[in-house]
Amino acid sequence: MSKIDHSLFDTHSHERVDEACPQCGQALVMRHVGKSSFIGCSGYPGCDYTRPVKGHESAVLKVLDEAPCPQCGAPLAVKQGRYGMFIGCSAFPACHYIAEDQDEKDTGTPCPSCGEGELLERVNRFGKTFYACDRYPKCKYVLNDPPVQEPCPVCGWAVMVRRSQKGREVLRCPVKGCEGQKSLP
Repeated sequence: MSKIDHSLFDTHSHERVDEACPQCGQALVMRHVGKSSFIGCSGYPGCDYTRPVKGHESAVLKVLDEAPCPQCGAPLAVKQGRYGMFIGCSAFPACHYIAEDQDEKDTGTPCPSCGEGELLERVNRFGKTFYACDRYPKCKYVLNDPPVQEPCPVCGWAVMVRRSQKGREVLRCPVKGCEGQKSLP
């Protein structure tokens, strides 16, 4: 039986890493297969060295020289993680600083579930907007529609949500089973 040259069938993307393989000395590459990534030897299948890409250090896209890390003073970097791009410390794993997401907007509506937090407008990893308590993970209250600080006329819940219904704007109660609704002018 003849030996198969696996490089002919390699359709997965990969990029060079500035390191040598500890087993054979050839260059290491970051391989992207589906949604996952790992670092492996460029001499595969002759050398089978692999290691996981740890945490948020999967790919440094650009080092930001003008902004030092507030925790350790190292430069910040634009990185690509499993949930998209973010800004984090270039000294990872020694420093775990990650800049807060600037996409969050305060709605000015108190959280009706815990009574202590406020609802923030956030964007999930798929780009969809949702509204959640700023005390997460202690409070896991989430809404899919914009909150309005107005009590429900039926059940008295402190927040209603704005929705489009048959071409007009209405306020609806987010409590499951409650049919509270109010038309907007």
